[in-house]
Amino acid sequence: MANPMQQFEVKTIGPKIEIGNFDVSFTNSSLFMVITVVIISMFFVISTQKKSLVPSRLQLLSEMAYEFVAKMIAETAGSKARPFFPFILTLFLFILFSNMIGMIPYSFTTTSHIIVTFTLAFFIFIGVTVIGFVKHGLGYLKLFVPSGVPIVLLPIIVVIEIISYLSRPISLSVRLFANMMAGHTMLKVFGGFVISLGLVGGWLPLGFSVALTGLEILVAFLQAYVFAILTCIYLNDAINLHH
Repeated sequence: MANPMQQFEVKTIGPKIEIGNFDVSFTNSSLFMVITVVIISMFFVISTQKKSLVPSRLQLLSEMAYEFVAKMIAETAGSKARPFFPFILTLFLFILFSNMIGMIPYSFTTTSHIIVTFTLAFFIFIGVTVIGFVKHGLGYLKLFVPSGVPIVLLPIIVVIEIISYLSRPISLSVRLFANMMAGHTMLKVFGGFVISLGLVGGWLPLGFSVALTGLEILVAFLQAYVFAILTCIYLNDAINLHH
């Protein structure tokens, strides 16, 4: 049975490039991120070329994606977060397409690597923090002082709020990375059972593989949604300063 962890191995494509102590070579992970961006771009270019009152299937899908994200932002962050719509839409679609492309056999799931998900989460964390201080100045620190808390408990609550705030990029990135990695590992394991047991005994693990594939497609969408909606919630805190 093949090692189920081999599918996550990052391999260099082309010559190895180093800048100082950093390896910046083009890898299979880089390739699939480029493929994801190209597919998303082509999807919107093609779907919006011929706009009509009776939309085509592609136009309908692009409009559904647009309305889905717009509604998500309106319900979680309000109208003041509307300028950030392009970023949230791009983030949601990038994670969603990365997850879905990773379901194709012999492809590479970029979101199954913590370095990718943490980089996204870290820049969101920095961006939201900067937005909060730009809009509210030092008043943004009120976010760590919930209203209605007894003075006796205030020092403990403030420490908890600060730790919770600083752990945002960790929880955001680990949730996506762990779900994608665990799901793909299970698929590989059951796929190995199907091959090793053959036609006679492989029907049961094959049934599990089919069920897991359906579940993994659902998880791929849900994880993109959770990542995007949590970003909207963090934006809501920065813009509207609910505490």
